[in-house]
Amino acid sequence: MTDRFEDIPERALTWHRAGRGAALATVVETWGSAPRRVGSMLAISGDGEMAGSVSGGCVEGAVVVEAMEALEDGKPRLLEYGISDGDAFAVGLACGGTIRVLVQPVGSALPEEVLAELVERRAARTQVALVADLEEGGPRLSTDGYADRFRMDRSGVEEDGRTFVAVHNPPLQMVIVGGVHIAQALVPMARIAGFDPIILDPRESFANAARFPDTRIVTEWPDEGIELIGIHARTALVLLTHDPKLDDPALMRGFDSPAFYIGALGSKRTHAKRVERLTEAGVSAANIARIDAPVGMDIGASGPAEIAVSILAQVIASLRLG
Repeated sequence: MTDRFEDIPERALTWHRAGRGAALATVVETWGSAPRRVGSMLAISGDGEMAGSVSGGCVEGAVVVEAMEALEDGKPRLLEYGISDGDAFAVGLACGGTIRVLVQPVGSALPEEVLAELVERRAARTQVALVADLEEGGPRLSTDGYADRFRMDRSGVEEDGRTFVAVHNPPLQMVIVGGVHIAQALVPMARIAGFDPIILDPRESFANAARFPDTRIVTEWPDEGIELIGIHARTALVLLTHDPKLDDPALMRGFDSPAFYIGALGSKRTHAKRVERLTEAGVSAANIARIDAPVGMDIGASGPAEIAVSILAQVIASLRLG
């Protein structure tokens, strides 16, 4: 998937259903300094409208021409542009990179029902992969079997050299319990890193638009707020209140969720007391072990901003390294 939750498949489906025709172009492989990552998508309508990008503008024109031909004959195209190709130089890919692009006309090479189900799963914020055989076509959807690709958010060709897996993950989400000073530093950092940050705190003196402008704020009690927000496999749950009355209900909800990260502020002594409380409440050792505490990597952080850096670094490490 691309860095942001772009609506490229949705646009292709809308154009197709409106009778305009549509093709979906996807970067399947890159070498060298290619401008767009594997999995980047471009939707092309039958009348030439585009959404998305496969090369940042370098080869889009050539891909559109191929897409129009694909819509005419209903067959997919596997295109390659590189510095050694005169055609690639002519269309602007002169930076030393090489890319391969799969073009699938919707309704034939990419059946409408497959694309529609992909769009439904994306809307439901569930991870899914669009798997295509580069030699024979026949795309299908898969929700399991590619755990490493889902975790790393990494589309690509499998070792067989012909199976392409396009990963569609829900957007990254960071639920921050506690609108404290650390959260004020963490929210903009998380947003820059590609997360959708959400502040969850029933104390409106902490959780308000003045402290967190342009940020979703939920002022429910943490357990109710987490249920309202919804936690999926791309969610990081960060607890910063330092108050068991708020942190513990959030933890209980977090344990029942597929969140990839759960971290809680507090010293080693504070965490030892937390472990004792949770154990007495019947929480399993496996769930307690999911908590990163004290929260954040040990970088000798001093002050809210540096602590926020350490938290974000630990969250990203959990996401990318498992």
